[in-house]
Amino acid sequence: MEFLFNTNVQFFIAAYLVGGIPFGLILAKKFAGVDVKASGSGSIGATNVLRVVKETNPSLAKKLGAATLALDAIKGIVVLIAAYFMGVSESTLWGISVLAVIGHCFSPYLGLEGGKGIATGMGVMMFMIPLETVIALVTWGIMAKTVRISSVSSLTGVAALLVSSFFIHPEMAHAPVVFIVFILYYKHIPNIIRVIKGEEKRVI
Repeated sequence: MEFLFNTNVQFFIAAYLVGGIPFGLILAKKFAGVDVKASGSGSIGATNVLRVVKETNPSLAKKLGAATLALDAIKGIVVLIAAYFMGVSESTLWGISVLAVIGHCFSPYLGLEGGKGIATGMGVMMFMIPLETVIALVTWGIMAKTVRISSVSSLTGVAALLVSSFFIHPEMAHAPVVFIVFILYYKHIPNIIRVIKGEEKRVI
C-alpha cells in the first residue's frame, strides 16, 4: 500500500473521486425534489437538469442548470490547480484531467454510471489547452444558436478542440486529448443514434 503515499497517485485518486461528484443529481434533488436519473435522458449533466426541472419550475431550471454546468467544469480544475502548485509534471496533469472526466462519466457514487462529460472535459481542457478550448466553446456557441441540438453542438465543439490541438500544439503528446474525446463521444452514442434517426430533441 506504499504507492498510496505517492503524490501522483493521491492526485489521481482525488481527480477520480472529485470528478465523480454528481452535482446535477444533488442540486436537482435538493432544490427541485426531482431525480434526474429517472427522468429525461437520465443524465446527471446540466442539459438534463434544465430539461427535467423546467417541466415544473422554469425559472429554477435555468439556475440549477447553470450551477450544474459551473460545478461540473470546476471540479476537474480544482484538482489540477492543486497539483500544478505542487509542481507535478505535465504528464501527471494530463492523467488528472483524464481521471476527472472518467470520474464524471463513470462515477464511483452511482455504480459507475454518470454524465456525458462535456462540462468536466471542457473544464480540464481550459486549464491544459485554453486556446483550443476557446475555439471549441465558440464552435459550440455557433452550433447551439443555429442547430439547437445540445448533443450535436457539444460534439462539434469537441471535434473542433481535437483538430485545432494538432495545429496549435503539434509537438504535444495528443494521446490524453484523444482519449478524453473518445470518452465523450462514447457517452454520446445514444444521442448520435437519435440524431441519425432524426429523433434527437432540440433545445427550446
